[in-house]
Amino acid sequence: MLSFGVTVLPDPPYQRMIELMQLAEQHGFEYAWTYDSHILWEESYATLPLAAAQTSKIKLGHFVTNPGIRDPTITASWYATMQDISDGRMVMGIGRGDSSRRVVGLQPVKVAEFEKRCAMIKDLMNGRAVDWNDKELELKWVRDELPDVPMWIAGYGPKALAVAGRVGDGVIIQLADPVIIRWIMDTARRAAEEAGRDPSELKCIVGAPSHISDDIADAREQSRWFPAMVSNHVMDLIERYGEDSEIPRDLTDFVKARKFYDYKDHSRVGAAHGEFVTDEIVDRFCVLGSVADATKKLKELESIGVDQFNIYLMTHGQEETLKAYGDEIIPQFSSVAA
Repeated sequence: MLSFGVTVLPDPPYQRMIELMQLAEQHGFEYAWTYDSHILWEESYATLPLAAAQTSKIKLGHFVTNPGIRDPTITASWYATMQDISDGRMVMGIGRGDSSRRVVGLQPVKVAEFEKRCAMIKDLMNGRAVDWNDKELELKWVRDELPDVPMWIAGYGPKALAVAGRVGDGVIIQLADPVIIRWIMDTARRAAEEAGRDPSELKCIVGAPSHISDDIADAREQSRWFPAMVSNHVMDLIERYGEDSEIPRDLTDFVKARKFYDYKDHSRVGAAHGEFVTDEIVDRFCVLGSVADATKKLKELESIGVDQFNIYLMTHGQEETLKAYGDEIIPQFSSVAA
């Protein structure tokens, strides 16, 4: 059954992020996420504790953090601390690091190191002892009665998805195209099975913009930045795996028209670097249109095994989007309505 989340940028003023997360909680969303990119936006490791103090039910986390900007033991300890502060409401999304690292002149964390760090963070933040830098470390103050913080790993390529299968509790997919989602989950679940894990336990979390409006042309214009953002990861995949790999052309072909990317407009409506994105790609990657249109696509995502749909709340009319979902869309999905 489909649950619902929302991702809010950690833009100043910081109170706005908290206000939107409170609204999401009131409208029946189960998850509230934010970005972790400390140069482009405010430091969300500072503002998420404030959100935890001013909400009561909604689960909180990053969509996504990474293990390469901070020492990974700090990331683990921070999440364990937040699990205490929030009384068990934390969830972790983690990737290799895109804007957070590139903006300061670093490349995403290499896959082998990413896997090593994710495995350590998952154990350490949940109170289990780890061997790290030739030291045995343990957060002895972790509260046993709280649930584990789940780790959901973001990725598109076979190697990163294999890490999700071997280490993660779920996969974060930044697009809402059913064909690509199926391939991503099949790839991750194969790795889970090969590692002796139950592949059916691997959750599928989809994040994408959703603008509820009868003006589909305007909704597309407000969302065109999103496939352009995805293209950053696709360009990396093509560089690593080449043009003729197992990666579906549904994911790779659209970047051929890409000209440039400017991180100062990362996740911004009207970003010039989104001009190459066609209407067809916007429709495939996002959830746009009327309540009926959005519900139809969300039902399709649910039918292929998506566990959570997470709105990238970066288009106009943010309150209206939350209200449309709370009043008219979320109640149609019984697991949430109950």
